[in-house]
Amino acid sequence: MSDLKNQRRIAAAVLKCGVNRVWLDSEREDEIENAISREDIRGLIEEGAIRAKPVKGVSRGRARLLTAKRAYGHCKGHGRRKGAANARTPSKRVWIKKIRAIRRELRILRDDGSIDATLYRRIYRKAAGGQYRSVAHMKAQLEQIQGRMN
Repeated sequence: MSDLKNQRRIAAAVLKCGVNRVWLDSEREDEIENAISREDIRGLIEEGAIRAKPVKGVSRGRARLLTAKRAYGHCKGHGRRKGAANARTPSKRVWIKKIRAIRRELRILRDDGSIDATLYRRIYRKAAGGQYRSVAHMKAQLEQIQGRMN
């Protein structure tokens, strides 16, 4: 086999790719060996004796599979976790999710007439102070308050 290092290097420059991506036709080796100028190499590229191999990508298949598993709770055990609980879901995010849900529910209750504006404001302030763990907890407390009022 002849040394085609120079031809490969010139072809890489012409094709604007790396030396390892240059493909040389093994049947036309002697023709390629005689090509010493860029013009000769361009001619061989047009004829199809020299071409650039496609770029190799990194498959996302395995990553997609893992993401799908994690979506329904697999591969999330204690051994897989790095960082504290607060690093994984910050307490601020938890608070925002909770308070928005409580305030949404309060608005619904006030608008449909289940609670009056005064009670709404009282519960709203308690929610802001962190009195309720969840919407269900707030509703349970609300029932107790309304039971005492009647």
